[in-house]
Amino acid sequence: MIARILVFTRTPALTQRLTGILESNAGDRVVTETRGLRQVWSSLKRESFDLLVSTTSDLPHPVAETVRAIRAAPDAPEVVLLTQEEDAEERIRLTAAGALDVLWRNLPDRALRGAFDALIRRRRAHVQRSAEGDDQEFRFGDFASSSPAMDELLSLAERVARSDASLLVLGETGVGKEWLAHAIHTESARADGPFVAVNCSALPDTLLESELFGHVEGAFTGAVRARRGYFELAHEGTLFLDEIGDMPLALQAKLLRALQERRIQPLGSERSIPVDVRIMAATNRNLEEAMEAGEFRPDLYFRLGVVTLTVPPLRERREDIPELVNAYCERFSDQFGRDLAGTDPAAMEALERYAWPGNVRELINVMERAVLLAPGPMLSLPDLPAQITGALPPEMRGPEPPRLESLVRQPLSEARDRVVSWLESAYLERLLSETRGRVGVAAERAGLSPRTLYNKMQEYGLDKADFRG
Repeated sequence: MIARILVFTRTPALTQRLTGILESNAGDRVVTETRGLRQVWSSLKRESFDLLVSTTSDLPHPVAETVRAIRAAPDAPEVVLLTQEEDAEERIRLTAAGALDVLWRNLPDRALRGAFDALIRRRRAHVQRSAEGDDQEFRFGDFASSSPAMDELLSLAERVARSDASLLVLGETGVGKEWLAHAIHTESARADGPFVAVNCSALPDTLLESELFGHVEGAFTGAVRARRGYFELAHEGTLFLDEIGDMPLALQAKLLRALQERRIQPLGSERSIPVDVRIMAATNRNLEEAMEAGEFRPDLYFRLGVVTLTVPPLRERREDIPELVNAYCERFSDQFGRDLAGTDPAAMEALERYAWPGNVRELINVMERAVLLAPGPMLSLPDLPAQITGALPPEMRGPEPPRLESLVRQPLSEARDRVVSWLESAYLERLLSETRGRVGVAAERAGLSPRTLYNKMQEYGLDKADFRG
């Protein structure tokens, strides 16, 4: 899904740094503003953004009031603030005012990138729920499922939701592990408590322990104030540890102790704190291989995996693809104000044939781009990216455009004939695809008589039966 981000800072070096971090996700749109809040307001009125990223020093003071004003505007973006110092009280005050999160600007680029990725996913989930008109955040019914594998998984997940057991969710990147964990939390007895998600691979080892368990003032260089960790923030709720397979061994031992004793000890503190959390963890790694390699503790594996759920990759449940495609086509049509009738048979076949290495996350990105850019009333093959149409057999890809290098070696009249021939063939194939092979409708749209259109179809080897769903 394409994220639209407005960055407002008056420091050129920071602007350049943030732009580099945020543009690392191909396709995301990043706009920078360095002048002042008046220009920020103008940008927000001209264009819809998902995130506004700024600093507590660049926004007018009191910052909390500025955040409230921004969030009160129609179609307001989420606000993410960077702060020069870690200040737990300020963070609480600003998030209470409506900021999505407050991040320490001195975090390494990798950590900031991971934090922004997680925040963008939260924004996307909110947009998707709004498009559905559903205030419930995560429900089992949100999973498109026509496959026995997913039906069995969701049936087991519903039973797991009624317990308080630790849970391990396995599956490839992009299959929806966090979504499933959040749905289980929403259906559990802890639904009224917080769901706190932590990406264990997005934070450096030295910072992850402090993020999980918290720290007291002076615990390490830069710890100017005490800060609660994610365990405390998730009290009476659920703590979701994503990419648990990347957690360093030393921290695995401390996590195991916290799970066994249900108490944590913040960095630099001499006392422990009781915590009441349900632990869910997820990874795309093969943890059995990691244990054999000495990279993951067996005792932690068995402690986490009281119940293990494996989300199948999309290529193993292809019968779910049409349902997912239709659901996201409708969702993004509503979001972008498009009136799309759906996906034509040729495009749907291409989507079903594709291997989807990025799983559902990749499908969502593809559908967002296609719905946003499609010129016609239906999604068709030319609206899909090359990695999908390139996976089709040659006979399904449509005519290839002539290359300029070969055209310039011919007389202009012959080059013109080749270009016109390609254009007519591609035009008619797209037209018949959008009209589902209805020659009368296609002829009217093309400004041709049905007889002329039939003759053209015969000339280019097009059969109306190939375009009917």
